[in-house]
Amino acid sequence: MNEHLVTSGNRDGLENYWLPFTPNRYFKRNPRIIASAEGAYYTLADGRRVFDCLSGLWCCPLGHGNAHIAEAIKRQAETLDYATAFQMSNPTTLSFAARVADMAPAGLDHVFFANSGSESVDTALKIAIGYHRMKGEAHRTRIIGRERGYHGVGMGGISAGGMTANRKMFAPLMLNGVDHLPHTYDRAQTAFTHGQPEWGAHLADDLERLVALHDASTIAAVIVEPMQGSAGVVVPPVGYLERLREICTKHGILLIFDEVITGFGRLGANFASQRLNVRPDMMTFAKAVTNGVIPMGGVIVADEIYDAYMSGPEEAVELYHGYTYSGHPMAAAAGHATLDVMERDGLIPRAAELEPVLETAIHALKGTPGIVDIRNFGLAAAVDLEPFEGQPGLRAMRVFERALQTGLLVRFTGETIAMAPPFISTDDELQTMCATLGDAIASVTSPAA
Repeated sequence: MNEHLVTSGNRDGLENYWLPFTPNRYFKRNPRIIASAEGAYYTLADGRRVFDCLSGLWCCPLGHGNAHIAEAIKRQAETLDYATAFQMSNPTTLSFAARVADMAPAGLDHVFFANSGSESVDTALKIAIGYHRMKGEAHRTRIIGRERGYHGVGMGGISAGGMTANRKMFAPLMLNGVDHLPHTYDRAQTAFTHGQPEWGAHLADDLERLVALHDASTIAAVIVEPMQGSAGVVVPPVGYLERLREICTKHGILLIFDEVITGFGRLGANFASQRLNVRPDMMTFAKAVTNGVIPMGGVIVADEIYDAYMSGPEEAVELYHGYTYSGHPMAAAAGHATLDVMERDGLIPRAAELEPVLETAIHALKGTPGIVDIRNFGLAAAVDLEPFEGQPGLRAMRVFERALQTGLLVRFTGETIAMAPPFISTDDELQTMCATLGDAIASVTSPAA
């Protein structure tokens, strides 16, 4: 047993730990404790083994307990456990920057490291504002996000993001000069779509309305998730991102793809931009880059943006931004090992192979009482539930609890159940996951069920 799990008296930590994005009082009455993990499964403190339906929190595509990653971290800790990123660097981080750039679309060759998706987004927004200033267009300060967008919990991210619950309490702190595109989800038009919906590309034209309202000369960047993950696998309509790219290019606006969820294989390609054949000016990443083992994030920047910053005196700092743990050698070592395993085992192509398996299995649940929509893209899917009258969110919580009892750890937000299983999953595991989820949904017929 892990020595830190042995407690005395009441000091088990339940009252001390304030959990993020969690109803803490409910949790502490009904604690769910993960004791260990291996492969695609967690083991709970009571001994139950549950399938990890969301790859941790979208971040563990290789599953858990990977020996190659553990060994790489051990070697790095014994060689160089920490190195400052200010005025110095180290071989592990330098080579990892090159490796990430090699995976990105052509022309995006420069990597700035952060420690999370939230930091990556705030970094990208700062780079965008600074880029226009470096070009003599300091009047371009406005950021355009999208309704239902999730860009982390930094102040830039919640300002550009469009999730009401994340924004309403912190409104006084949010950035000025931010506007939002409409989201692309309309159940009446797209319910039970397999893959990308044919309806919705026209919604990109709302960017032209915002340009007319604010004037292009005030707009620095548009930031969108190619696939909106935290909002519940909202899939881009055919042609939508292409149209955004056209409008941004026309008006000199930078296009930022938030690929924190979609980067490193979730859509069966290195990045969503490559799957969808749309090149942004910057991409954020995090989560899967280290298989979730050590926090890391970053921004991949187009050559022309980097070059604009490099136009001043050689001895001057070009970007007054960074973190104590930017490019941490331990995180870079974990990243190298993660990509080693992905390449060695062909796991990004494997994710593409599993996409139709997940699609068939999840859409087989159509007709289950309580389900009002199903959608999928890449190795990700979501099911929307009909809420209990006057009790929003309760049905999904009950499904979450029932699924956990029957061997699944799913993710729910509002009335949406999201799935993004590990790339190491078998066909049978995905089929069982969907069938078991269907049973859990069918069994939750009332608030007390």
